[in-house]
This record gives sequence, structure tokens and C-alpha cells, in this order.
Amino acid sequence: MKILFFIYTLLAMFTQNLFAQEMQVKYQNVSQEKMREQNIQIATLAAKEISKNLPQKIDKYTTLKSIENHNTTLVYTFLINDSRKSDTVIRKQDHTRMQKAITEGLCRSSKRFLQAGINISYKYLSEKSKNLLFRFDIAKDKCNYPSPR
Repeated sequence: MKILFFIYTLLAMFTQNLFAQEMQVKYQNVSQEKMREQNIQIATLAAKEISKNLPQKIDKYTTLKSIENHNTTLVYTFLINDSRKSDTVIRKQDHTRMQKAITEGLCRSSKRFLQAGINISYKYLSEKSKNLLFRFDIAKDKCNYPSPR
């Protein structure tokens, strides 16, 4: 839970900062291509800013290793180091719980990013094997936002 709190707090602080710097868009006046270009720019700036303090130990088992943007998607890469469990056990025991918590948390903390078309992906790798344990891709369609009127 400490990891989720840290990530939500980090994203909320960064989101407020970005949108406070005159990067808000009036959707009705911007073409889809211009919107996409702006979203790539925002994702690039977000990745660059957050990367300044990485790697960052999140909790006893988790380290945020990197963040990068792939076009309009912010990709966070975490390492999980739990020598008590195999990769298979971690996948089996933790996938559903983590997916639910991360999806709900990002839908709340990153609402502006998601609604603007900037997606977020969390990749969890095993520290010891470097194998992919989980990948959670969050876009606004995964969130239960009310429809615009």
C-alpha cells in the first residue's frame, strides 16, 4: 500500500504542476493531431521530470526503476524483490489485488491525464530474474468516469 500511496501522491503533485503551467487545452478549439502532439509533449515532460529522482525505493519489496513515454503513454517500470516467493507465486497471489488497487488509484489520481488521452502503464519486473511479473495498462476507458453532458 505504501507504493500506491507514493505513486498517487507523486502523480497528483506532478499533474497539478503541469496543468498549472498553461498546458490546459480547450478541446473544442484543437484538432486531433494538435491534441496528440500536445499529449506527447506533456508525456515527455512528465517522464523527464519524474525520472530526475529515480531509482526510488517505494517499500520493502518495490523500487521504481524508470519512467519513459511511448508517444502518449507514460510507462513506469518497477522492480519487485521478494526472495521469499518465486515469480510464479507472485503472479498468482498478487496480480488481481494489485490490478484493482492500481486501476482505482490511477483513475482517481491521474484523471486529468487520462481524460486528456495520456495513458499510463505500470510494468513490474522481478529483480532477480528480470522477467515481467505484471503489466497494467490504464486508459480512460478503464475508469468509470461520468459521461460528459
